[in-house]
Amino acid sequence: MRIVLVGPPGAGKGTQAAYLAENLSIPHISTGDLFRANISQGTQLGQKAQEYMRAGKLVPDEVTIGMARDRMEQPDAADGFLLDGFPRNIGQAEALDGILRESGTRLNAVLDLEVPEDEVVKRIAGRRMCRNDSGHIFHVVYTPPKTEGVCDVCGGELYQREDDREDTVRKRLEVYHTETEPIIDYYKAQGLVVTISALGKVSEVTRRAMEALGHAAGQPGA
Repeated sequence: MRIVLVGPPGAGKGTQAAYLAENLSIPHISTGDLFRANISQGTQLGQKAQEYMRAGKLVPDEVTIGMARDRMEQPDAADGFLLDGFPRNIGQAEALDGILRESGTRLNAVLDLEVPEDEVVKRIAGRRMCRNDSGHIFHVVYTPPKTEGVCDVCGGELYQREDDREDTVRKRLEVYHTETEPIIDYYKAQGLVVTISALGKVSEVTRRAMEALGHAAGQPGA
């Protein structure tokens, strides 16, 4: 299957993408991984991306599209893939359609993870990270530490990242609504969108997603 995963920040796309890719035996292709791999390997696209990033500029669509094209052409993606973070706007969606047409394939589904905006803010703004670079993450509501402000594992100080502050989260949501959300209507016009609630336990969301994708599994190109 060839799937695009969409949803607002805090919808749990990364978590669900990993589970779904494993269950469907297809590679999980995330924009973040693409950038890290290309930059660490010193590819031409990676060097271009790094130039823009160092200058504090947005990486042009053509660079991101080029990275995605190269990754989708790898042998492990021949029978399908799950795209997470790409396409991010209408231009990238149109480019993806072109890439798939060239290869004689098509998308099977666009899985839309739906989460109320207040829940997104609650999920992200409640996160607390350990300063000791241990990677331990807590949440003031869902997974609170035993002692407020202290990591249960290593005793390090817990803090809230700038990106997780409520005002920043709401700005990220505005960008999502403006730039990325329109691709949902773009794909609805192609009959590809399946929408599920991303509320509840991770396993429950995965079950809903697998059931929704099961209806799309019989489409041409699966």
